[in-house]
Amino acid sequence: MTIIKINAITVPADSGDELARRFAARAGAVDGQDGFEGFELLQPADDRLTWLVVTRWRDEESFQAWASSPAFGQGHRPPAAGEAAPAPVSMSSELWSYTVAGGSAG
Repeated sequence: MTIIKINAITVPADSGDELARRFAARAGAVDGQDGFEGFELLQPADDRLTWLVVTRWRDEESFQAWASSPAFGQGHRPPAAGEAAPAPVSMSSELWSYTVAGGSAG
């Protein structure tokens, strides 16, 4: 059963472009992970400050395997000693979990 994980990331009004740039720099990093089915970065089309990172997974176990993998750790690690830390982009984030309860055939 497909599960959906949504990371709701709230950013200052002037930081959305930087958030998008950081995601673009890591594009494809999760594509080969077993059970991964897709990804979208959703930019608010109104005055909201919350961007949505939507991923689809074959099952919860696939998501958990990725979340505990070295690839996840690499993408979410703090900077190494002597490495400049990029300024934080987000003010807050929440992880939401959903299952698909219905929809269209297309």
